[in-house]
Order: sequence, then C-alpha cells, then structure tokens
Amino acid sequence: MRPNIITEAGISTRLNQWWSSTPFITSGVTLICAAIYLACLLIGYDSYSEICFLPSAVASHFQVYRVYTSVLFHGSLLHVLFNMLTFVPLGTELERIMGSVRLLFLMFLLATTNAIFHLIVAFLVAYNPISPVSYLVDECSIGFSGVIFSMIVIETSLSGVQYRSIFGLFNVPAKWYAWILLVLFQFLASNVSLLGHLSGILSGFAYTYGLFNYLLPGPSFYSSIEGLSMLSACVRRPGFILCTGGTTYGQLPTYSNTSTAPSSLINRNFWRNISSWMPSRQTSTIQTSSTQEQEDPRFPGRGRTLASTGTEPTAREASANLHARHTNTVRADATVTADQTDTFDEELKKLVGMGFEKTQAEVALAAADGDPNVAIEILMSQQD
Repeated sequence: MRPNIITEAGISTRLNQWWSSTPFITSGVTLICAAIYLACLLIGYDSYSEICFLPSAVASHFQVYRVYTSVLFHGSLLHVLFNMLTFVPLGTELERIMGSVRLLFLMFLLATTNAIFHLIVAFLVAYNPISPVSYLVDECSIGFSGVIFSMIVIETSLSGVQYRSIFGLFNVPAKWYAWILLVLFQFLASNVSLLGHLSGILSGFAYTYGLFNYLLPGPSFYSSIEGLSMLSACVRRPGFILCTGGTTYGQLPTYSNTSTAPSSLINRNFWRNISSWMPSRQTSTIQTSSTQEQEDPRFPGRGRTLASTGTEPTAREASANLHARHTNTVRADATVTADQTDTFDEELKKLVGMGFEKTQAEVALAAADGDPNVAIEILMSQQD
C-alpha cells in the first residue's frame, strides 16, 4: 500500500505544481470556459444557435456579440477539455513573453479578426458565381479553437524552430505546422469548423507579418491598465505578469521587419511593399532597473511574474510601487531610451556576421534579453 500512496501524492503534487505555474490570464480564461460549460450542463442550456458565430446573423442583424460569446462556449466535454489542454501551454508561453494585459488584448484582437476573416471567406465562397456554397453563411461555430490556431501560428513564429512535432509521431516544417493540423483535424474529428480554424490561421499569419501593427497600442497603454486602482488586486495576484519588464513588444521579431521571405511560395518584394504601406509603431524599450532585476530567469525578455521567489519585492514594496505608478502616471516605467535599441541592432549584426540566419538570430537575441552569449547558446542548441 505504501508505494500507491506515494504515487497518488506524486500525481496530485505534479498537477498542483502544473496549475500553480500557469499565469493569471491563461488560468483565468481556462476557468471561465470550464465554468460556462459546467453552468450550461447544470441548467440544461443547449441553445447554441443563440450564441454561436453565425455569419448570416452577424451580417444581417448586426449581432456582434456572437463574435465573443461563440469563443467562450463549447459543445461537449471533450470539446472544452481538448481546447483548454491545448490552450494552457500556448497561453502560458505567450503570457510569459508578452505579459498578462498584452495577452488579454491579443486574444481580444484575434477573436475579432478571426470573425472578420470568417465573414469574408464565408460570403465569398457562398456567393461566388462559379460554384456557390450557400450553407457556409448559415454554419454555426462555437469554441476557442479559432483563437488557439492563431496562437499556434504566433508561438511557432516566435520560437524560431525549423520543425514541429505532430502528436509526437513525426516532424513537419514549422511553416506548414498549422496547415497540417488544420487538415488532420478535418479528417480525424467530426463536426469541426473548417472556416473557424482557417480564419484563426489567417489571423495568426497576419499578426506575425505585421499587418495588425497599427492596431497594437504602445507600452504606456498597458502600463496605464496595470496602474488602475480597481485592478490592483489582480496585479498583486500570483502569476500576474507585468508588461513593463524587459524589452517591449516592439522588439519582438516579425516577418514584417526582416528581409527573409516567409515562404518560397510568396515573393519577398510583395511582403516588403505591403509592410512599407503599413504604419509602423516606433520600436522602443522600457528601461526600469528594478523590473529587470526581478525578471523570471527562466523566461527573460518581456514579462516578469509577481509570484517568483527570491528577488520579488515584499507586499509593502509592491503596494508602494503600484500606488506610485498610479499617481504619477507611470513616469518611471515610461522612460524610453534609444540606446538599448541601438545595442540590440549591433548585437544582431554581429550574430548575422557569425553566419546565423537573421530571423532566428533576432528571436534568440530577443529571448536572451539582448545578451549575445545566451543568444549564441540558444542558436547552437537549435542546430543540434
């Protein structure tokens, strides 16, 4: 009996550690989706036609609420379970890179753009003069998987890896990873929304190529949100990651600011011309010495968690810092310097001069928080 007790305790401990390491927004979205499904199950609610994303209803009756209600509702236990088990590692990784408020804004942006792409594709296919498929505008879609597909594309782009594993069975080129998943799910699962997943992939690629840059607010927006007194309880929660740590999102590499073609099927001049038409946000970094000292060493670069041990401030210091940022409109966190950007570019040129591919070098240097030695280690490990 003794080994069984130890094994059971080990499993519960591992689950507790896994959940406690999940950041604030990721765990919050997971709990909200699970609670909504459980509530629908208990009260017997199954009128998904009232809350699903229905292109004809959104276009004809302007029922915009469907864009967001459809994301939070799920049709079955396996549906919500599979989506949340896929979302937790993706959300955890992106939240630690971007910060909690920035990830929340990103998911809101992706849900909105996914719906727009869904509407455009559905009506183009339904009313094309050659072979119309009219049922697409009356197809009801629910679930978080569209946003998850967008996050898969973004996380794959930021990771800089060349290959991804499909269910641990075989590896595929990273640039085809999302597309292969799209096809596999259509064959392996029933009642899957092809347009919902396709729209998610399109939004993810549009984001990584910089086409949404004009929709992304600057660091001061996130700092002002974090400084709101009504959100002070959330900011102090374990796992909440500030967006003001390390370099800002403007430094995160996307294909729009590299000279490498995203795909052999797409002409690089085409993307260069598009990116030149798009308004670009100034790339800047936030220099806050106390923030940099408190970054989680496991995930350096952008966010810092308030739940890490060792170098985190005491409760009194955290409260004083939050109050000071709220009353002084985050003047300390809004100090922008051009020196760090110049240093980043210089180190990037050195890495490219050493023979590393520019996109991978930029990703590695951003993940290493500008430390060229750490970036070299990351690049070397990817080549092994």
